[in-house]
Amino acid sequence: MNKEISTIGVLTSGGDAPGMNAAIRAVVRTALAQGKKVMGIRKGYNGLISGEIFEMESKSVSDTIQKGGTILYTARCKEFLTPEGQQRGADMCKVFGIDGLVVIGGDGSFRGAEKLSNLGINTIGVPGTIDLDIGCTDYTIGFDTAVNTAMENIDRIRDTSTSHERCSIVEVMGRDAGYIALWCGIVNGAEEIIIPERPDMDENEIIRRVIENRKKGKKHNLIIIAEGVGGSIELAEKIERVTGIESRATILGHLQRGGSPTALDRMHASMMGAYAVDLLCEGKSNRVVAFKNGKYVDFDIDEGLTMEKHFSDFRYDISKLLETR
Repeated sequence: MNKEISTIGVLTSGGDAPGMNAAIRAVVRTALAQGKKVMGIRKGYNGLISGEIFEMESKSVSDTIQKGGTILYTARCKEFLTPEGQQRGADMCKVFGIDGLVVIGGDGSFRGAEKLSNLGINTIGVPGTIDLDIGCTDYTIGFDTAVNTAMENIDRIRDTSTSHERCSIVEVMGRDAGYIALWCGIVNGAEEIIIPERPDMDENEIIRRVIENRKKGKKHNLIIIAEGVGGSIELAEKIERVTGIESRATILGHLQRGGSPTALDRMHASMMGAYAVDLLCEGKSNRVVAFKNGKYVDFDIDEGLTMEKHFSDFRYDISKLLETR
């Protein structure tokens, strides 16, 4: 028999991502519309263990959909990696009457959700990470905003790079995945894209292309590199040392996590948050919400975490075609 849910908790965990507030808002208002009590949990699993829990009303999420970051805050929690910490989290849920929990975050957050499910707390995961590195879903909340933020800043870097006839190496976020770098490389018209999924980077070949582009009359070069590869500063120094062409490295860093979420992130986050509540109200647990082949679906968390993320050879091949030759 499905477990009847009366109180739903919601937390954000791991790295913040634009659109998390839209997901929180959807969870709160969908749950209230279905007659459920809603409890907000501050600072992720750390706040769950320490009891930083409060009741949320509809007005609690007013004027939040356009805000970046997360109104519930987020934190890493080493204690929750232990069986003792997980049991403390489950016990705290019971203290506050939370029998259903929505966890908004990445793969590490979902592993925590799975542990709570095993301890009797119905849990649903919602993918919130700018890295787009969760195998079971075609989209993760925050990715579109992160790409647009990076794109706008890279456009500015290109302006000054052209003025000074420089070679610019820009390092973008993405953890061990190259999706932000690939998208930015295409939409910013980069001359070179360096990503973990294609680890066969040849620095000498890159330097030859910089020289060839200069001979063709190109006044600047733009190289996008993913943080999973790194070494942007060292690459810039080598290009300048070998070619004599002024080169600069820019690491965009955490600015990609901030800012008002795009329409796409607000839409996906709202749909996923509402879908998570529907799953809990159906008595489901240990599920992760996903956007797959144009539809919102759900998978068992363990299955979702083991699904392979297929890198788009098509996009990468097109990116190489569009580079200056």
